[in-house]
Amino acid sequence: MKINVPSALAGVMTYVTYPGLAMAAADPYQLNLPEPQTAIAQQIYDQHMLVLWICLAIFIGVFGVMFYSVVQHRKSKGYKAANFHHSTTVEIIWTAIPFLILIGMAFPATKTVIAMKDTSNPDITVKATGYQWKWGYDYLTGEGEGIGFLSALATPKAQIENAAPKGENYLLEVDKPLVVPTGKKVRVLITANDVLHAWWVPALGVKQDAIPGFIRDVWFNIEKPGTYRGQCAELCGKEHGFMPIVVEAVEPEKYAAWVAEQKTKLAAVAVDVNKEFGLDELKAKGEAVYNANCAACHQANGQGVPGTFPAIAGSKVATGPKDGHINIVMNGKSGTAMAPFKHLSDVDIASVITYQRNSFGNSTGDAVQPSEINQHR
Repeated sequence: MKINVPSALAGVMTYVTYPGLAMAAADPYQLNLPEPQTAIAQQIYDQHMLVLWICLAIFIGVFGVMFYSVVQHRKSKGYKAANFHHSTTVEIIWTAIPFLILIGMAFPATKTVIAMKDTSNPDITVKATGYQWKWGYDYLTGEGEGIGFLSALATPKAQIENAAPKGENYLLEVDKPLVVPTGKKVRVLITANDVLHAWWVPALGVKQDAIPGFIRDVWFNIEKPGTYRGQCAELCGKEHGFMPIVVEAVEPEKYAAWVAEQKTKLAAVAVDVNKEFGLDELKAKGEAVYNANCAACHQANGQGVPGTFPAIAGSKVATGPKDGHINIVMNGKSGTAMAPFKHLSDVDIASVITYQRNSFGNSTGDAVQPSEINQHR
């Protein structure tokens, strides 16, 4: 039986790719980059598609000629092989064509890269600081100046431990998103407090490494209100996969209302660092701070992870002099996984140290006051 080779190959390719084509028809971005939401993201998407089509054309051309040659010039058809080893014309052609293709791709790519780096004249400037394993946001200039908060994973622990069904935004949800107005140029200054991180929101076309001691920057201008999600894209330790980014774009009127609400909240929780707190009050607040910042490594029961993260229970630090305990919490410990936590407020640091010194079997009776933390700063 004679086999039609081209028809057979076409049938195999259709069979292999059909399920993917069906899914892509239902959601054109399911098997591709996410739908672009900024001008830069649109340029990145367009160039991605351009290169994809160029690669497809090269693939079809190269493999088409190859399969044609194999089928039409096979020995069973009595074809006599040609005897040649050099062609200057062919060598010039296969050098010139790739060169022209690369120039054609490089020109729009260069324009996009230059535009990506133009962070001048922003309407709002926000500093994003990577911590193990959360993001800190500080609004530096523009509407919202003075607002600052930490943004941490909000996915319930039961889902992570497979004790409950996974939510729609599993591992891509936070307690406090970065809120920005639509139609405004937002510049984001990116750095890190401990190890390398990366601030990546693909729908906005931004990805930049966060490096301790260095400031990098990106910008975006979102025209369409919505919630856009990303993740830390630089391996940063044990909880790297639990460090999402959520940007919420709202209309300017809603943004102004959000700014007013946040400033009212900040004024309400402002605490005089000279205020004296009771032991029980500090322990109660310190437990919440510990669970949010320390439990991932030192564990909820304070026993740590043997050989990796030391225990709080019975530790020489938590039962020793207060000054040493304050210093290691604020400044971390070089050469270990213990990161500095001086970004926390004086009240939070005082509370968590008090909690550690009077929990997990520790009973120093010490009540560390915010004023002591303020003096250490």
